[in-house]
Amino acid sequence: MNHLLKEIRSNPLLWLLVFVPAALLAAKLRPSEHIALFVLSILAIVPLAALLSRATESVAAKTGDAVGGLLNATLGNLTELIIALAALRAGDFMLVKGSIAGAIVTNTLFMLGGSFLLGGLKHHTQEFNSTGARFQSALLFLATIALLIPSAIAGADATPERAFTNQLSVGLAVLLLVAYGLGLFFSLGTHRELFAAAGHGEEGEESWPLGLAVGTLVGVTLLVALVSEIFVESAQEAAVQLGMSQAFVGFVVVGLVGGAAEAAAAFSGARKNRLDLSVAIALGSASQIALFVAPVLVLLSYLIAPSPMSLQFWPGAVFMMLTATITVSFVSGYGRSAWFVGALLLMVYLVFAITLFLLPQPGG
Repeated sequence: MNHLLKEIRSNPLLWLLVFVPAALLAAKLRPSEHIALFVLSILAIVPLAALLSRATESVAAKTGDAVGGLLNATLGNLTELIIALAALRAGDFMLVKGSIAGAIVTNTLFMLGGSFLLGGLKHHTQEFNSTGARFQSALLFLATIALLIPSAIAGADATPERAFTNQLSVGLAVLLLVAYGLGLFFSLGTHRELFAAAGHGEEGEESWPLGLAVGTLVGVTLLVALVSEIFVESAQEAAVQLGMSQAFVGFVVVGLVGGAAEAAAAFSGARKNRLDLSVAIALGSASQIALFVAPVLVLLSYLIAPSPMSLQFWPGAVFMMLTATITVSFVSGYGRSAWFVGALLLMVYLVFAITLFLLPQPGG
C-alpha cells in the first residue's frame, strides 16, 4: 500500500482521482446534468487509466510482456463488456454493435499508431516480435471475416429470414470462441517461445509487489467500469446538446474513453522501448473484443436481452473494421517501427473520425 500512496503523491496526474467520487456522487444527485456528468466522467477516467498503466507495467515486469499485455487487454475490455451488457439488457443493439466496432478500430489504429508515434519520437527505430503481431493480425482478420458474413448475406439477399441470421450468428459466435481458445493455447502454451519479446526495453520505475499490482488492476478496473457507465449514459444526451452525431459518440468518443486505460499502458510501454507490450495490448485487445466479447454478447442476448442479437453490422462499420485490420497487417509484419508508421495509422483513424463527425444525424 505504501507503493500506491507514494505513486499518488509523486504523480500530479493521479491527483485527479478526486473526480472519481465526484462523478459517482453527481450521478446520484444530479442525473439530469448530462454535460457535467460527461466532463466529470472523462476527468475521472484519465487518472484511473494512468494508475492502471502503472500496475500493468509492474505485472508485465514479473510475468513477461505477452502475459502482461493479455492481462491488460482482458481487464481493459471488461469495461466495454460491462457497458455492452447494460445496453444489451435494454435492447439497445446499435450501441452494443457500435461499441464493438469502435473498440476494434480504436485499438488497431489509434492505440497502435499512437504507440508507434510516441515510441518513435524518443527512439530512432524500435523492434518488436513480428510473429506475435502477425499472429494477432491473423486472429483479427478471421474475426472480421466472420463479422462480415452476416452483413454480406443481408446485402446479397433482399429479405433474409431473421431466424437464419440469428442461427448463423450463433454458429459464428461459437467458432470465434473456439478460435480464441486455440489462440491462447498456442501462444501461451505449445509455442510460447515464438512470442518472446524482441527488445529489452529501458529500466523503468521500481515495480510494485505482484499482489499489490494485481489488486490495483482489479480494483481500478471496477472503478473504470462504474465511471464508464456514467459516461455512456450521459454521452448520448450530451452529444445532442453539443451537436455531435450518435455515430461519432459511439464509434469514436466511447471507443477512446473506454480504451483510455489500455492506451495509457501501451503508450507508456512504447516510450520505454517495450514495444512488444504495446503491440500485445493494442492488437490483443482488438482480437479479444472480436473473438471473445462480441460472441459472448451474442450468446448472452438469448438470456438477458429482449430479443436475440445478431452479428449483422451496418456496412460502414464493416468497411472500417476490415480496412483497419488490413492496414495493421501491412505495417506490423516487419517487426520494426518508426514514428512515421504511427503517423500513417493515425491518419487512417482520423479519416474515419472526421467522416463520422460530419455524418448527418437521421432527420437532421
